[in-house]
This record gives sequence, C-alpha cells and structure tokens, in this order.
Amino acid sequence: MIQKMLMRRAALFALSLLFTTHFAFACSQSPTTIPMITYPQTKRGDVVEKPFGQTVFDPDRWLENDVRSDREVASWVESQNKVTNAYLDKLPGRDIFKARLKQLYNYERFTIPVKKGGRYFYFRNSGVQNQRVFYVRDSVDGVGRVLIDPNSWAEDGTIALVEWSASDDGTRLAYAVQDGGTDWRTIRVLDVNTGKDLEDEVKWARFTSIKWTKDGYGFFYARSSEPKQDAASQASVENHAVYFHAIGTPQTQDRLVYATPDQPTMLHGFNITKDGRYVAIVSSPGSLGEDLTVVDLQSADGQPRKLVANFDNSWAIVGNVGTKLFFQTNKDAPRLKVVTMDIAAADPVVKDVVPEQDAVLSGASLVGGRLLLSYLVDVKTEVRRYTLEGKADGMVKLPGIGTAGGFEGGQDDKESFYGFTSYNVPGTIYRYDVASNTARVWSEAKVAIDLDQIVVEQRFYKSKDGTRVPMFIVRRKDLTGSAPTLLHAYGGFALSEPPAFSPDRLAWIEQGGVFAIAHIRGGNEYGKAWHDAGRRQNKQNVFDDFIAAGEYLKAQGITSQDGLAIDGASNGGILIGAVVNQRPDLFAAALPQVGVMDMLRFDKFTGGKLWVDEFGSVAQEADFRNLFKYSPYHNIQSGKAYPAILATTADSDDRVVPGHSFKYVAALQAADIGSKPHLVRIETRAGHGAGKPVDKFIEETADMWAFAAHWTGMKVK
Repeated sequence: MIQKMLMRRAALFALSLLFTTHFAFACSQSPTTIPMITYPQTKRGDVVEKPFGQTVFDPDRWLENDVRSDREVASWVESQNKVTNAYLDKLPGRDIFKARLKQLYNYERFTIPVKKGGRYFYFRNSGVQNQRVFYVRDSVDGVGRVLIDPNSWAEDGTIALVEWSASDDGTRLAYAVQDGGTDWRTIRVLDVNTGKDLEDEVKWARFTSIKWTKDGYGFFYARSSEPKQDAASQASVENHAVYFHAIGTPQTQDRLVYATPDQPTMLHGFNITKDGRYVAIVSSPGSLGEDLTVVDLQSADGQPRKLVANFDNSWAIVGNVGTKLFFQTNKDAPRLKVVTMDIAAADPVVKDVVPEQDAVLSGASLVGGRLLLSYLVDVKTEVRRYTLEGKADGMVKLPGIGTAGGFEGGQDDKESFYGFTSYNVPGTIYRYDVASNTARVWSEAKVAIDLDQIVVEQRFYKSKDGTRVPMFIVRRKDLTGSAPTLLHAYGGFALSEPPAFSPDRLAWIEQGGVFAIAHIRGGNEYGKAWHDAGRRQNKQNVFDDFIAAGEYLKAQGITSQDGLAIDGASNGGILIGAVVNQRPDLFAAALPQVGVMDMLRFDKFTGGKLWVDEFGSVAQEADFRNLFKYSPYHNIQSGKAYPAILATTADSDDRVVPGHSFKYVAALQAADIGSKPHLVRIETRAGHGAGKPVDKFIEETADMWAFAAHWTGMKVK
C-alpha cells in the first residue's frame, strides 16, 4: 500500500563531520579512468538529540524542508542535479540505453476492459505516449473511441488520469486527475455519450477508489482534510473519510459516510457490491489488519454497521448473494481463505466457504455463479474455480508460468477478462467464458525483441538462518558464464512482486546482463508468516535474505565478484540503503529509488504514521533501538569503501518525501567512503511513481542502467 524508508548512520560519525562543507571525490568514467568530481557544498547543522539516552546526530535536517518553497533547499537540489547530470552525460551507454528503451516501449498495450451498460472501458497506449489514453467500445470487439486523452493536459506530460469508475449504465465516467505525481486527486465527471465534462468537481481526494451507486445518482470517494495553503506536499494523511457526491451538486454538499475522528490517522478503503446494495469499508491504522464496516444502502437510515471491531485480520469483500457477503480474509488462515457472513442476522457468524489452501490466496472474484480464486504457488499464479458452496470446480487453464489477474464481473455475468504476463511474455488480455471455462485472446502485444531468446529460471537459495527463499533469474539464452547482474527486491508491507513483463529490464538483459529478483521476507509470497518474519523487530531478516541472494549469485558464477548492481524502490529503497551499509563490499553499484532513509523520522511526514505497524514506533524504546540499528542515514560507515551509488527521487513525491534521499546523499558525500561516485538524481514535477510520463521514466531508467553498467563492467553497444 505504501512504502518504506531508510536511516541509520553510526553514532560516532558525528563530530568529525558536523562542520564539513565539501569534499572532492574521485568518480569514474570507467573503472580505470577516474576524473575528479567536486560535490556541491552542503552545510552541516548541529542538531543533536538523545532519545532513550542514545546520542543521535542529524546535521542534514534542514534538507527536510520543501524544495518548492525553501530557496536554500532548491539551490542545493539544483547544484546536486548539475553535478549528477555532468557525470551521467559522460557515460557512453546512456544514449544507447535511452534509444533502445524508446524502441522497447513503442508497442501497443491495453488494460483489462471493464464492462458497464454493454460498453467496455479501458486504457490504451499506442507506444511511447507519455500518458495512457482512455477509450470506450460499444461492443466487445468493436472499434474503440477516445473518451479522454491526458496527453493534451500538460506540455510536459505530468498530468495523469488515474483512478476511474463508469456508472452501471455506462453513461457517465468519474475520473481522477493527478498533477505532477502527487497523491492528491481532483475528481471530474464525463458524459460518455457527448464526451463532455459535467460541472461536478471534487477536490482533495486522496488514497481513494471511486464507486457509483447502482442508479448512477452519485459516487463514493475518500478524501483528507483540505491542507493549508501551499502545504499540500507536506500535509500528513489525517482525517481520511469516505464521502458521497451526488451528481449536479457542489462538493460542499457531499455527505459524510464514514470517518473516525477519534482516530485521525486511520486510512479507509471501500468497495461496493455488484448489486449496488452494500458498501464495505475497511479501516486500518497501518499495514496490518483492518476493521470492517458495512453500509446497507437499502436500509432506512443508511447508517454504518460495524461487523469487525478489531484490527487482527484483513478483510476484502468478494461479492454477495442477497444478505450473504463473501470475504477474503486471513482470520485463522495465514495464507487466506474465503468466508461468508449473513448480515441479516443480528450477530453474523463467519463461515468458511473455501478454507485455507496449500498456497497463498492473492485474489478472489464472484463471477457468473462461480468463485474464481487466484493463488500464489511459489510466486506463480494458479486460478482455481469453486462453486458458491465451496466445492472445487476445476482450474482456469493459463497460457504459461507467470502472473494472471482480473476476473472482474457480477453474479449474472457470463464473461470476464483477465490479463497474463511474465518476464518474457508482454501483457496479454483474455476474454474468459465462465460457463465453459474457456478463454480467447482479446488483445496481444507485439514487442521489438525476440522473446524466444529470453530464458526465465526459478531457483531457491538459503538465507542466513536457513530459510528457503525463491529467486527468478532472467537472461539471454546464449549467455554463458558470469555477467553483470542487476538484483532487485522489495520485502515489505505484505506485497509481492510476481513475474511481469518489463521493457526496462529487457534493455538491461539484451546488453548481456542478468536480471534477478529475490522474493525475500516481508512480502506476501507465503502469507502472513512470511510478512511477519520481515517486519518490525524482524526487519533484519529482509536484509539477510537480500545479502544471501547476492552471495548466491556470486557463488553460482552468475555474476563476478565485481559485477553485482542492486536496485529497489520505496520500501525497497530502505533495503538498498541498509544492505549497502552492512555489506558495502558485496556490491559494485546501488540504485536506491524514492526510499525512506531516515528511520527515526519517517512518521513525521505525509503518510508516515501509517507505516508504524510495519517498522515500529520511534516512541517505543525497543523499536527505536531496532530502527536506529539499520537506518540507512544513520549507519554510513566512514573508513569503508562503498559501491557507486545513484539515488533517485522527485521534488513532488508526497508519499515518501524527497528529504529522505537528500539527507542520505548529503551524508554519503560527507563521509570517507571511497572514491566511487555517490550522487542523487532529482526529477521535477514527478512523484512516487504513479502517473510518471513515459519519457521521464525512460530517461531515468537510461541513467540508472548506464550508471550500473559502467560500474559492473558491462560493455554497452
């Protein structure tokens, strides 16, 4: 849901660095040719705190200020980008990667269509359009017509159409606009028949879905309090609430549906049953369990009814048959199961329909009188069919080993759609017939590379404590022996990264590199126990798993002793920062992206309070000491040779504020950690990743790959 960050720099680092302003370091254009780089001058502050008696130095705290309103921080960003760009400009592989990425991204691709009122709504990108274009078809195989083209909204392509929902009769579309990568949304409404916007406008939506009432009278959405003027990018996620907007009325008249004013940091997600009767609201204080509230829209008062009052488990509504609601939950089932509650009863009883299985339940749909359940089996998808009584009803035959998702629809729908992808299979969309359990291709991508030459292998390796960890390895079929390798992982928030097609990774592989992804603890690959083994006091397991992956790749001869680069984003950014501090000798290059690097202050900004369940609370001594022990910012080890590091972030990231990366890089540049470059690339008018225009993504990826290629010895040509 949200991502993690970094921090932790050795305590004794302080006195020798407090007043250091700039260093000249040797940075290389090639491992054997080392021109000098002078890092920008960075002032060091004198902030010292002593939580629980522990001395903590924070000389770079001033870099937490908003780059768009603090002139001093803006000047620092400008000077850092100038140095970074000058270095990247000299890398011979940069233009080659950029040109090839444009070719690899230049293919037609669709999202899974959603059927409403006999119409089919979906996104399409013709190739390298900065933003996906929104289409509608009047029949399943008809000609699509453009409803909304976000590429016309901004010259730099940084305004995106993100969340959307069509009314049940297919005549209206509510859609959310994201500007410059922010988490804030503005919701507008379009008349599908005329293609023109209505006057409705809903502002300050945040972390929201959009769901229409059955009659199209209006829609539900979630928002936070309007921030103070010019403070939106730093505003905390508080007073989140679910509202209802009636079409044709001003936002000031929107009805509050559900809020928790006594718990202002709660985040509320919601869905509505296909028959339009029930709104199911799940509320969470973080990344763990949720309570469960239902609103019966046919009841006289429409008041919320609490079904689950604790945060012990997760709940996701699957569908309903009358008053019987189906849920996906991990209650008494770490790998999840499907249950029902008949809420006609005064005290509904939870009953198993499909008990916990041998694999992790990753998705559930109730379509055409069947339960279609997607399971992760060693990180690969299986889709199993069941009757509504829980009787096994066969499997959905998938086109190969990879990842499948979708299967949306209603109780009476005869058709559904799903998408399938893998590391060497671009996203293909299938139209699925529920009754016959058959599927046909609805859209199939054609890419500018011979995918038969790409091989995918799954291996398992042992972590430090003996835990068996899965890893995928992707490379060219003709590649033998050691090769420059890019190792990736996430490891948190019960999120898994199953096999998926990625043009950017193919650009690396095509040049003779290996891509490896380690499915380390902290994710959801094996259910709740796998997640719990990588959070709070167990976070070191995540780092141990990743380090063991790097050691395995070298021991197996997949990469050489100086050929391993690593990358991770958001929660994966803290991973990269932490393992570099713990094992700087293991890696040749590191690419931490939009990471939280200061683990002692992550809860001070935007949505950081929501991450306490994942990381721990700085206010509790045991958690504080654990966080301080691995925080990337606080644990940079002067006197050790570090790999080349290129951190990436964005000025308008209000999920993980860029101050984390600013402080981390300032500390790297101030430390005595060797001659390799330690740089930061700061994108403008971009956020945490969602809605980033294709051209910005290509440029950023080309920079990262050229940097990693150079330091792993890859000969780009």
